[in-house]
Amino acid sequence: MISIRKVLALGVLAAALALPAAARELSPKAQVAAMKRGVNVLGYDPLWQDPAKARFQLDRHFQILKAGGFDTVRVNLQAFAHMDADSRLDPAWLATLDKVVEQALAAKLTVILDEHDFNVCEADPVACKPRLTAFWAQVAERYKAAPDQVVFELLNEPSRKLDDVWNAWIPDLLATIRATNPTRNVIVGPGQWNSLHRLADLKLPKADRHLIVTFHYYDPFPFTHQGASWADPVPPVGTSWGTPDEHARIDKDFDAVAAWAKAERRPVLLGEFGAYDKGPMDSRVAYTQAVARSAEAHGFAWAYWQFESDFNVYDVDADQWIAPIHDALIPAK
Repeated sequence: MISIRKVLALGVLAAALALPAAARELSPKAQVAAMKRGVNVLGYDPLWQDPAKARFQLDRHFQILKAGGFDTVRVNLQAFAHMDADSRLDPAWLATLDKVVEQALAAKLTVILDEHDFNVCEADPVACKPRLTAFWAQVAERYKAAPDQVVFELLNEPSRKLDDVWNAWIPDLLATIRATNPTRNVIVGPGQWNSLHRLADLKLPKADRHLIVTFHYYDPFPFTHQGASWADPVPPVGTSWGTPDEHARIDKDFDAVAAWAKAERRPVLLGEFGAYDKGPMDSRVAYTQAVARSAEAHGFAWAYWQFESDFNVYDVDADQWIAPIHDALIPAK
């Protein structure tokens, strides 16, 4: 397999030959337009502990995703477990990440590197910040020559104890990245688990125009998380969705996001949405389709949660799409 260093070097060389230097950076608006339709991948795959046990086969499944109509993968990285006492990332873990990036780029997918240790960070922000800073220092340096199709996301769903400090952290984390990636597009979202209702509280450096704002959407929660064991309390199974008012609620919520984005001149990624697989399939399909189409109508890129597991769009064991969910996300032309 060609090394990530060679892939990145070839990509940079091709870009240099094709475009003048001033034109080689991708605007966040153009990045969102290219992202289009995405899916979250690899967050809980055994790949990260032992590549030989991976369920997600990099050389196959990225190609399957591209052929299935997707443009982007949001790679959910739980990197803190792969750091030593000095916050240095395990070389073996980094080698696996290189292969993920290589294969996703080879499939012509945009790759979002999403640091997903939100549970660790919300529990202990004081311990989190130096590790999060160290993560971005190492990853930003490693991928500084990567093509524009590699995008960074500061932290998934800051919440709870992070809500009061997140705005203060953003410029510090961005400074770490900008030291090596001055014009790479970076994704950042508000507190309260990237809630659209906290967009008004999000404070971004006004001079940094290479930012994409993200939010996550799981409303109404009693429907999208029915039967989810980690919810407290667990919403009862059997809740349906699809009334005219419920459809209208999505459009109203996304109208508010679009108005904020226009006022702030920030393009938008809907980074997660979906409905747990214990809900009625017809309602899950209707909801998935409604959210995806409304996001597109509002000019947002989107990334469905998730490739496999419990909100899944693909059955890895059967090696096939879960057709009703896939077709709701990617309608036939």
